[in-house]
Amino acid sequence: MSSTVHLQPRQRWTGLAVLVLAVTLVAVDATVLSLAIPSISETLRPSGTELLWIGDAYSFVLAGLLVSMGSLSDRIGRKRLLLIGATAFGAASLLAAYAPSAGWLILARALLGVAGATIMPSTLSLIRTLFPDDRERATAIGIWGAAATAGAALGPVVGGVLLEHFWWGSVFLLNIPVLVLLLVFGAWLLPESKDPNPGRWDVLSVLLSLAGVIGVVYAIKEAAAHGVLRWDVPVTAVLGAAALTVFVRRQLRLDTPLLDVRLFRDRRFTAAVLASLIALIGLSGVVFVTSQYLQLVRGYPPLKAGLAELPAFAGAVVGGLLTARLVRRTGARTALTAGLLAMGIGIGMLGWIQQDSTYLLLAAAFLLVGTAEGVVYTLGADLVLTAAPADRAGAASAVSETAYELGTALGIALVGSVVGALYAGRLAVPAGADPAVATRAGESLGGAVEAAHGLPDTLAGPLLESARTSFVHGVNVAGMLAGALLLGAAVLTWRLLRGLNDRPTTGDPEQSAAAPEPERTPVH
Repeated sequence: MSSTVHLQPRQRWTGLAVLVLAVTLVAVDATVLSLAIPSISETLRPSGTELLWIGDAYSFVLAGLLVSMGSLSDRIGRKRLLLIGATAFGAASLLAAYAPSAGWLILARALLGVAGATIMPSTLSLIRTLFPDDRERATAIGIWGAAATAGAALGPVVGGVLLEHFWWGSVFLLNIPVLVLLLVFGAWLLPESKDPNPGRWDVLSVLLSLAGVIGVVYAIKEAAAHGVLRWDVPVTAVLGAAALTVFVRRQLRLDTPLLDVRLFRDRRFTAAVLASLIALIGLSGVVFVTSQYLQLVRGYPPLKAGLAELPAFAGAVVGGLLTARLVRRTGARTALTAGLLAMGIGIGMLGWIQQDSTYLLLAAAFLLVGTAEGVVYTLGADLVLTAAPADRAGAASAVSETAYELGTALGIALVGSVVGALYAGRLAVPAGADPAVATRAGESLGGAVEAAHGLPDTLAGPLLESARTSFVHGVNVAGMLAGALLLGAAVLTWRLLRGLNDRPTTGDPEQSAAAPEPERTPVH
């Protein structure tokens, strides 16, 4: 078991405030760049593929390393790794802020992912140390979950405020003062905890998990963007799947595995991880495409576009904070399934937006998606944490965070790729336009807007109209597909949690977390 820390109530809740600051920072960084995409397109002139990598390199690398870093935190200390990661995050933020090219920015975002991977698992596992009481821990996880989901929704708002007055690199410089506060108060307020008998940290498992996650996700991303016939798609898919297969088999043989894959025998654990993964695919995809829609189709300046997405932020806060109460009334199975259904409906509403749709339609979709995501992610984290042994809290937390970041990366990759492919397929470039202009316009909506600036009005007008119409069509189709994915996830979650005690640890010791049936779920 991990060491027990006895703290006064004030110390526990001020420690939670530090962890909330950390998780909000990492979550904001995953989406804060979305509103800066048009400015980055104009300044760095990335290709369409580079633009997607700028958006998701952070989440890809972070997802690939979270399990490894969660296991490392169990070994060297969760507080120590959190503070090390915060320092590295600040250094990588400076590199990103002053990136002179698209390639440099992609590299800096990847380094931010490495640093972020050391922060996220420590925050959730330290909550278990700070709050041994079930009721207090449920409330703390609700606040933590609200911060994580609200941070992702708040990113565009923060980005809009900064972009209204500064250049796009300012969205990274914002990290620096926050990280200084995190380092000072974290060193002072947080207790140290780790597994007293951690065993060896298996480097080969680290490499296998990183190669497997990045390989499979890369293949999915490129297949969505360019089809499955490109040679690198099947190659990376096979290599990634092989690496993950070897990783799983190796974990089953090791005395102290990097990830106890037997946790997935617990249907609470599996349902929570899948729900978080699919929910974040929907949320991050919506944020990525609607940020461009608001600016480049409706003509909103960055600040107004960020404020337009504020209902998602408000909903995420409310959903996260009300999760424990909702579960006590309805049970985990019902709450988790209803959250996924609501997200599916909210995202599916994007299938009906047009260039001149009333903002009320968008606001309703944002509010519904944000609130549902707050419930799904907070409840998913609670189920994961309570399903795992205390001495493996870091590794188990990392699985939850991997689902979060992998979902973010896949959402940008899949939804962005679908929108991009449909956009390019329908775009009509006016006759007489230079071939270089046509190529630039076909790469992205931002490229079309930039290309139109150098054309006469007789060509610029038709090009912009076609580009905006094509982009909206892509958003419509992607919204309906993502909504259908969420509805499918709701059905799967309902089936996975069938027959289990329907009430997780929300403060009532007599109603423990969706306890699995002994004969169906082996004890690990």
